[in-house]
Amino acid sequence: MSDAWLVGRASELVAVAQSSHLSDQLDAAHEVDEILAEAQGRGEPRIVGQLLRAAAVVRIVTPGLVDLSDSVLDEMLAHCRRHGLVVLEAEAHALRGRRYLLGGFEDKALTEVASGLAMLEEDLSPDPVMDKRTWDRLLASALQTTGLVLTQLGVYEMANEVLARAHNAIRDSANPHLIYVHLVNRARLLIGWGLRLERVDNLEEAADRFATASAIATAAELPFRESLHPGRRDRSAAEQVPVIGAAHALAKPGAEHISRLWSLRELAMYARELIIVSIALARCLELEELPQQALQVLHDARGRLEHDTSEPTLMLCLTREFARMSGPKGERTISALQTYANALEVELWLMQEARTATLLTRRDHERLTRAHGAIAQQALQDPLTGLPNRRALDDRLAALINAQTHPMAIALVDLDGFKVVNDKHSHAEGDDVLRVIASTLRQALRGDDLVARYGGDEFVVLLPGAPLHAAEAALGRAVDAVADLPSDLSRGVTLSVGVISVRPREAAHAALARADSAMYAAKRRGGCQVAAVEGEPSAEA
Repeated sequence: MSDAWLVGRASELVAVAQSSHLSDQLDAAHEVDEILAEAQGRGEPRIVGQLLRAAAVVRIVTPGLVDLSDSVLDEMLAHCRRHGLVVLEAEAHALRGRRYLLGGFEDKALTEVASGLAMLEEDLSPDPVMDKRTWDRLLASALQTTGLVLTQLGVYEMANEVLARAHNAIRDSANPHLIYVHLVNRARLLIGWGLRLERVDNLEEAADRFATASAIATAAELPFRESLHPGRRDRSAAEQVPVIGAAHALAKPGAEHISRLWSLRELAMYARELIIVSIALARCLELEELPQQALQVLHDARGRLEHDTSEPTLMLCLTREFARMSGPKGERTISALQTYANALEVELWLMQEARTATLLTRRDHERLTRAHGAIAQQALQDPLTGLPNRRALDDRLAALINAQTHPMAIALVDLDGFKVVNDKHSHAEGDDVLRVIASTLRQALRGDDLVARYGGDEFVVLLPGAPLHAAEAALGRAVDAVADLPSDLSRGVTLSVGVISVRPREAAHAALARADSAMYAAKRRGGCQVAAVEGEPSAEA
């Protein structure tokens, strides 16, 4: 099973969990955990990050497993921070916001989504180890998850902007399933937005939102047929996907939708689906002069969602619809109570604008905090590779030597054939090779090991707690990982590594000198290997 297969299978299982009944959801969660364990054994950070995301999503959408998503999200955030996976870290914050909404913690959800937004609005450079399609899909997924939480919070204008960015990310690189999911999210946003506009009597704009949602629902039919949705392909998406069917009914309510909406109501798995389908069905029944049936549909939805906190804005829309239809013969009554209700809606609209302002303020605060941290980090970071620089290395090495109570190894790494890359291609090409090799070297070692750029094409690795034989084995895996890189990434560059065990109270410069001598021994043996030296340097060195 290749890494790509693991990620692809996890995507299939997420789609199953989002659109199936409990038994299938539990099976999907079990298989995702098995795939995650396999990926963690292999240790490729980007693959592990994507599978942690899959494990978190499956838990969030599965009743009975929601509480178990907390530890997975914590692990995902820590993993992404450790490996600099900013886009996946931003999605982890958005997923945590979604999790908070399930618990009724709107303010905490607002803070999480603000953190994710701040990360996604940075000047993000594509990961050099990923191809463009994979990078675009990761970015689109993070933007879609963020847009989903903003939609749940009722911050529709901002959600619309975020989903527009997601559209740009998937335009050239998405598969049919990602396109289908994006279109469903867009339709759902527009429906919620339209219902919200109706609550302040902005009926013309609301109708425009419903019409656009219906057009998007029509466009979703083609990618639906090739998506991972576990539905029947001999039937339309409008017959199987609640949001798609409801979009058409809200745009043009009528008797032709009623039978289909009754079926979709039974398929609704989430609060958003049940609310949207119930409102659409009630309006169609109302037009057919069946007000008691319409009221019963809304009443049943309210009862089923009595303790659900995931869709606060849509729940208000459901309550309003029920109140509107409860007047004499379903007609809106002009009374003191109605005037009071209208005034409350205006107040809620202003509160929604305040929520948007709060979100923007928290996003800007997070952006400033990250910028300040980046400035502090730059003093200790190599700007080309993102690794710790020589100053950071000196500080860390001195601290480790002063506190040394366990074995510790230090290695000096030099690139074989790097000068040829600069001479034959360009210095820009050489910079790309340095970045790829630095990332590969970092990923091949433990989280506690420090990889620093020493200068030019030299790196130093500190391996605290590692005896010489263990350090030699670990660095051997790093040498193999670089040697196995595709030639268009590495340009044939390999590693020569010299590793030594640091003696108690040995001066840092002396330890580095011994590691340097060992590295030259590896060079003389032909390169692309590790030379481990115990004791004094050999005569050969």
